[in-house]
Amino acid sequence: MKITGSGNDFVMINNLDGKIKNRRNLAIALCRYKYGVGADGAIFLEKSKRADFKMRIFNADGSEAEMCGNGLRCLIRFIYEQKISKKKSFLIETLAGIYETELNFPDVSIKMFLINKPEFNRIVKIDEETFTVHSLNTGVPHAVIIVDNVDNVNVKKYGPIIRYHRIFQPAGTNVDWIEIKDAHHGKIRTYERGVEDETLACGTGIVAGVICVAMLGKFASPVDIIARSGEKLRVSFKKDFTEIFFEGGTKLVFEGQWIDR
Repeated sequence: MKITGSGNDFVMINNLDGKIKNRRNLAIALCRYKYGVGADGAIFLEKSKRADFKMRIFNADGSEAEMCGNGLRCLIRFIYEQKISKKKSFLIETLAGIYETELNFPDVSIKMFLINKPEFNRIVKIDEETFTVHSLNTGVPHAVIIVDNVDNVNVKKYGPIIRYHRIFQPAGTNVDWIEIKDAHHGKIRTYERGVEDETLACGTGIVAGVICVAMLGKFASPVDIIARSGEKLRVSFKKDFTEIFFEGGTKLVFEGQWIDR
């Protein structure tokens, strides 16, 4: 089954029986365009001893991500579509921690949190240009850059350079450019680590961008963000950022059988 969260698309696999062991190779094959299904990543639904279910997510390049906001929203839609549970609220275990989720079909809301203390005003120099970068980890690391117009950003040029910049090693980082429209509206573009390209939406990136701007005093809850796909997603939060919620729509693209021969 393939499900998209605002243009961030994933192949969903039920692995509750634990039969699939080599998730990495399967993810690479499934996500490959022209020869596979084609997707930003593959998500495996698995059993958990600490929560209702566990999410394992592998990027298109086979690397495993700690967390994925849109991927988690798609996972909840997958549970609903597969009739695995009649519940509307779930605790989902990820490598980044346990997340509270709620289905309000077709929307899914996630209670997010920051992994560590944000770092502001980090300077990244590329050739003759200087970028002011803010680092936040919303399940995975993000480098947030505030710009006047996201449409003018050369994501393909600067995305991979900043993603692999020495100050973000060894793990590297996702890179987000965010535009402030007003206190409650903005636009964003993201270069995703693991996909190694710009994606149409990035959940953890949207949360990182919004919370970064809010901490700098330029956003107030709730904030509606337009992703590269043109779809709107919402981030709401308490003033002290002890509670952060990320919400948006999901769409079932298709379902079928994987044949590898």
